[in-house]
Order: sequence, then C-alpha cells, then structure tokens
Amino acid sequence: MKLETIVDGYKCEILKGNKNIDIQGIQHDSRKISKDNMFIAIEGFTVDGHSYIDEAIGKGANCIVVQKDVKIDKDDITLIKVDDTIEALAKFSSKYFSEPSKELDLIGVTGTNGKTSTTYLIKSIFDKNYEKAGLIGTLGSIIDDNVVDIKNTTPESLTIQEHLRKMVDVNIGYCIMEVSSHSLDLKRVEYMDFQVGIFTNLTEDHLDYHITMENYYNSKLKLFNRTKKYNIINGDDPFGRRMLDDINISIPIITYGIEKNWDVYATDVNCHIKGVNFTLNTPKGSVPINLNLLGRFNVYNALAAASCGIAYNVDLPSIKIGIESVVGIKGRFEIVPVDEDFSVIIDFAHTPDGLEKVLTTIDQFAEGRKVVIFGAGGNRDRTKRPIMGETVAKHADLCIVTSDNPRFEDPDEIIKDIIVGVEKAKGKYIAITDRKEAIEFALLNAKPKDIILLAGKGHETYTIIKDKIISFDEKQIVLDILKNLDK
Repeated sequence: MKLETIVDGYKCEILKGNKNIDIQGIQHDSRKISKDNMFIAIEGFTVDGHSYIDEAIGKGANCIVVQKDVKIDKDDITLIKVDDTIEALAKFSSKYFSEPSKELDLIGVTGTNGKTSTTYLIKSIFDKNYEKAGLIGTLGSIIDDNVVDIKNTTPESLTIQEHLRKMVDVNIGYCIMEVSSHSLDLKRVEYMDFQVGIFTNLTEDHLDYHITMENYYNSKLKLFNRTKKYNIINGDDPFGRRMLDDINISIPIITYGIEKNWDVYATDVNCHIKGVNFTLNTPKGSVPINLNLLGRFNVYNALAAASCGIAYNVDLPSIKIGIESVVGIKGRFEIVPVDEDFSVIIDFAHTPDGLEKVLTTIDQFAEGRKVVIFGAGGNRDRTKRPIMGETVAKHADLCIVTSDNPRFEDPDEIIKDIIVGVEKAKGKYIAITDRKEAIEFALLNAKPKDIILLAGKGHETYTIIKDKIISFDEKQIVLDILKNLDK
C-alpha cells in the first residue's frame, strides 16, 4: 500500500523523503521488521522505540514514524513526525488493513470481572443463531474456530486490526472483544467502530496504573461514548448506575441485573453444584435457563450476553440454546478431573471482588475444608494485596499464600503484603513461596471432601519471574503430582 494512502488525512510532518513509496507492513517492534516496513517508534513504560530506529533501518524499514527529534542520515528513508506515535499506530494500522471494523459489527465488553465469560457466551449465542462471530480476548483470538495466542487482554492496535481484517476476509460478521481499561487509556482501540458496548462491573483493580477508582471508571466510560447501536449496562453495579447518567451519546441502552426489574433480568435464581437455574426475563418474553456455569456471578454474565442477543434481535430460543451450550471456559471455575476424594478447581480470580464471588459460590456446596492457594502479581496494584488476603481468609479454612507472576518484585515481600489481610481476618495460613511446592503441599495434605482452589492464574500456562516467562501449567502440574503419588 502507498504511504500516502496510509497517512492521508492524519496530522503529520514529512521531515525527510516522500509519501510516494510502497509500505509492505507496519511494525512497532524492531525485531519483527522486514523489507519496506514502516517502523513506528513507541515510547513505552520500560522501552523507547526511538532507541531502535537504526536496528529497524538495518532490517529493511523504509519509513520511520517518530514523536521525538531524531536524525537519520540515509537518503532512502522517509521520516515522519507525529504528536503521538501510539495514536499514529492505531490510525495507520487501521488504514493499512483497510479499516476492517467498518465491515463487521464490533462488540466491546469491559469491566473488572466477567469479560471473558461474557464474550464466550455472546459468541455461543451468535453461533446458535447461525451467525459467524470472532472473538478477541484474554484466552486469545478465535478466527474461524482457530485460536491465536495474544499477549494482552486487549492487544496492541496493530494486532487487533490485523485480526479484524482476517475475520472480514473469512466472512465473519461479528467480533466480540474484551476491552481493558489500559487499552482505552493507551489508545489501542482508537479508530475502531464499536457498535455495541457492554459494561459488566467495576471493582478495585489496576490502581497501580489508574491511581484512583475515579480514573479507572473514566477510562471504562470512554467505550460507551463512542458506540453506534447499543450500550448494555449492569444496573445492579453502582458504577453501572452512575454510567447511565454519564453516557453522553444518544443511542439505545439495555440494562440488566438481578436486584430489580431492569430491561433484562433474572428471577427464580437457584445455584447448585452443577450450575444455575433461573428465569430469563426480556422485552421478548421469558424463558427458563439451565446455565452450566457455576455461581451467581455467571448469571450476570449470561444476562449481559442475552442483552446483546436482544440488541441484535436474536430470538429467545437461540439465546437460550447459546447460553446453555457453554459448559466450561478455560481457567474460569475449571474443575480439574482428579480421581480423588477431594476436588481441585482452577480460577483466574485475582482481585478482591473476583475472589469473593468465586469463594461465595464454593461456600454454597462445600462439604469439607476450603483450601485456597493464591498470591498477587508483582509490579501491580499493591493496595489490593491485603484486601485479597482478608477476603480469602474470611472464606477459607486454610490459606496457602504463594507466588503469582512476581515479575521484578521479591515474591516474599508480596506474600507479606497479603498476609497483613489474612491476619486481620484471623485466618489460618501457611506461606510457601514456590507455587509448585504450595500446590504439592495442598494435594499431599488434602482430606476427604476438601475443595482446593488454585486462584489467580486461571488459563495462564506460565509464570513471570523478572523478565523471564517460564512454563507453568497448573492443571498439568496437579495431574502430574497426583500421578506420581499413585506410583
């Protein structure tokens, strides 16, 4: 594609070279550059792309986009300066892939908890209504039933645009995407046409980045002031109710919840060990739902998904089949198939609210002890650590506090932060820094009818220690430990 087509209409200054060159790809990672690529120098939290311009040129880049003053001596390089290279990455990626979000319906799901489950439930509803739908989120991108791993809950704009283009090329009509607060703040989802926005809830998380809940809320609000068809809001959530007043665009809103009669609401909620039964009430009528996901919190996710179906005029039978067809989501209250007299559950819960919801669900059917293995991520919000400890201690018979992606922090210091909350709630605990040893301890000391919850990592099959990503598949670790015990 010609450079002049990519930059057309965007405020930028050509400092060197010209716009009449061919661009064969866009990259912001100099390691991925190939011949005739545009390299966009991003100034990140730890790495500044401006330091890698020479490397990009050496690998074949013919166009460099910067926001700082730089000097390039090579004559055959086009140098472009913009005010913000992160925004330029979003704009130029959109143009390079021919603005794919305009060729499908893009549905954004945001909130602290429930995003992943909600997106899978929505996809299932579309699938049962014979509509092709793709997905982008924590568990990867799904394009024509092929799963592609991605780095973040919401990847960089370049990756999103590339995946949206692939979806369009295989005639996918809908994309359901998890939209994180970081992606909204860091302009990863700029220059994308969202038709529907869905708000699940807002509880304390990411305050290492946002600092205050007000900032966190305002980052989420951005999605709902740019949608084109519908906004779908959890009316039971206090921030959701506030959002109903703060959304400043005039498009229809669908509210959902349990606590009062919203547009879409649940009645006769009955949680049990195999799932939840409830009556789904909608403007189209009511229908009984046998949800195969555990916990009251998943009723909210199902209501959000049903609301999306209503927004797209999907009939109630298809909505019912779609919701009931989801029988499990990786790392979300995932029961490990162990042939023992105790149970092992893996869940991604890594916030106080997420842990509260999962543990409250376990409380409803637990017959023996509740043993919880958990930690907290390093170089992330420290303020939630003691709250997590207190939350778990209020429910668990034994807290095993351990490591969870310590990154560049000392895992023992993270554990100390958590234990402050555990001791406040007078919880029984043991600290085992090595997570594998912690899992092994729980399994070796399990009693009949115990429920062992491995919280925090969920679908992740790795751990992050300093700058190294190390293989760590909790489900397989559990199975291997138990297999060795049987020998």
